[in-house]
Amino acid sequence: MDIGLLSAFIGGFLALLSPCGALLLPAFFASTVGSGPRLWLHGAVFFAGLLVVLVPLGIGAGAVGSVFVAHRQAIILAASAVMVLLGLAQILGFGFDAARVLPGADALRSQAAARAGLVKTVLLGAASGVAGFCAGPILGAVLTLAAAQGDVLTAGTLLAVYGAGMVVPLLLLAALWGRIGVRTRALLRGRTFTVFGRELHSTSVITGVLIATVGVLFWATNGLITAPALLPTSAQAWLQEAVAGLATPRVDVLALVVLAVLAAVLWWRARQRHKAAESPSNPE
Repeated sequence: MDIGLLSAFIGGFLALLSPCGALLLPAFFASTVGSGPRLWLHGAVFFAGLLVVLVPLGIGAGAVGSVFVAHRQAIILAASAVMVLLGLAQILGFGFDAARVLPGADALRSQAAARAGLVKTVLLGAASGVAGFCAGPILGAVLTLAAAQGDVLTAGTLLAVYGAGMVVPLLLLAALWGRIGVRTRALLRGRTFTVFGRELHSTSVITGVLIATVGVLFWATNGLITAPALLPTSAQAWLQEAVAGLATPRVDVLALVVLAVLAAVLWWRARQRHKAAESPSNPE
C-alpha cells in the first residue's frame, strides 16, 4: 500500500505540471496571494476544496470495488489493464476532462472565476481536483487504483494523498516564484518532441510511464500485497507510536492556541494594510 500512496502523490504532482496548464496555479497564487502565512492559509483552504471533491470520489470508487471484492483476481487483472491503457493514452497525448461528466462542475468553475479571497481559493481547489484534459488519465488511474482496493477508507485516503501531491509543489513553487528563473520554469513546463510523426510531451510521457508501470506492478504483486514496503517495519511502528503520542488533550489545546494566534496575526496584518490603503499619502 505504500507504493500506492507514493504513486498517488506523484500523480498529483504531475497533474499540477500537466501540459494543459503547467504552472498556471503556482503563478496565480504567487501573483494574487504572495508569500508567508497568507500563502499557507490559502494553500490549506485550497487543499480543503480539493478534499471536498476528491475524497467522495475515492470513497465512491472504493464502494464500487467492495461490491466485487469476492472476485479479487478479476479486479486486479482489470485494474492493471485499465491503468496500462490509461498510461499509454497519457503517453500519446490522449486525455479527457473528468469535470464534464460531473454535475455542477461548470458552475463551480464559473463561481471560482467570479469570487475573490478565500472563497475563490476553496472553489478553485474544488474545481482543480477534477478539471484538466491532460490530467484526466492521471485521475482515472488513481480512481482505478482506489476502486481495486475494495475498501472505502483506503480509497478515500488515496485520493486525499493525490490532492496533497498537487498542493505541496503548488505552495513551494508559489513561495519561490520570484526566485525561479526562465530556464527552471521552462524545465518544469517540459518540452515537446516528435516520434514517428506524432508530437509528444515530456511530462505526459513521464506520467504515462509511471501509470503503466504501476499497472504492471499491481498485477505482478497481487494488488500490491506482495510489493516491498518503502519504509522498514520498525520505522512504520515508530511513526505510529509518534502519531499516537500526539493524540492527547494537551497537544489538541496547543494546536488550537497556535491556530488562534496565527488567525489573530493574519487579521492584524490585514487590518494594518487596510488602514494604510485608506490613509492619504503624505505631501512631499
